[in-house]
Amino acid sequence: MTGFNLMILAAGYGKRMNKLTHSIPKPLLKINNKELLRHNIDFFTNLGCKKIIINTHYLHDKVQHCIERYYSDRNIIISYEPTLLNTGGGIKNALSSLGNNNFIVTNSDILWKENNSEDVLKFINNFQEIETCKLLLANDNNFIGLKKSVGDFSCKDSLVARWKKNDPYLYYTGLQIINPIVFKLIEEVYFSLNQLWDLLIAKNSLRGEICHSKIAHIGDINAFNQFKDN
Repeated sequence: MTGFNLMILAAGYGKRMNKLTHSIPKPLLKINNKELLRHNIDFFTNLGCKKIIINTHYLHDKVQHCIERYYSDRNIIISYEPTLLNTGGGIKNALSSLGNNNFIVTNSDILWKENNSEDVLKFINNFQEIETCKLLLANDNNFIGLKKSVGDFSCKDSLVARWKKNDPYLYYTGLQIINPIVFKLIEEVYFSLNQLWDLLIAKNSLRGEICHSKIAHIGDINAFNQFKDN
């Protein structure tokens, strides 16, 4: 699997990290003495990623310095947002860098590990065939770190819907394939991916796949403390 473009969402304030993010942006918090952002970059580069776009806002200069220090020889573009655009708006704003073909998006607070490689390679295989969006989901047992007390989605015959009471608990792993054509559905500049997903769910066109490896979501300070010395 080679030749895909990747966007890493890294613009948020990381408020659930409490004082840890007062002077360090969340993507630069270290797990095993390595920044979360670098875990992401190295993981997907090893899978064949050829181009990476990172959106930034909060403490953006520190993210820029990290990229310049470790990846000056890589094809990495910073998409700085002077005004925060939310998850969907941030991707839409970077479309000119991502190109006209399908691309991959990951949240920067997922700690991708070697044991996830097989699942992710399977998920992104034939990624150009996706007509809208496809989400990688994990069941309750395989989603560790921060998670809600209710599920995120349901998935039946690869068709994704919102979670309802009594559905199996499925969580979004932070990884998706996006066909850029879907951004024609939304005119706004600032919007959440959830808004886009709901439009696709209403059209029965949001796809999903369930992974089998454990996904670590470093979403708050408790999750960070759980994994920082693993």
